[in-house]
Amino acid sequence: MQALLGDIFDPRSRYEFEPATPSDLARAMEFDSKFADLHLGLVDGLVAAVAERRRVHRVLTTDRADFAAVRVGDRYNRPLTLLPR
Repeated sequence: MQALLGDIFDPRSRYEFEPATPSDLARAMEFDSKFADLHLGLVDGLVAAVAERRRVHRVLTTDRADFAAVRVGDRYNRPLTLLPR
């Protein structure tokens, strides 16, 4: 994890760190409810909410099972692209 955090905060990195907002918290709760069978929880819900808000549909995750099933957008029709591939 330490190496990953180093990559994320490296100024030359392609990764971006985005703090969550209060509206992201509310949206995370909506994702948790919509995808209740996945038991997303706060962190995964926030990742989906921030990705949706930023319209950045590529997310860095090792939780492929949950994020492969999550859909974002008004109609929950947009899949996320999971990195690394």
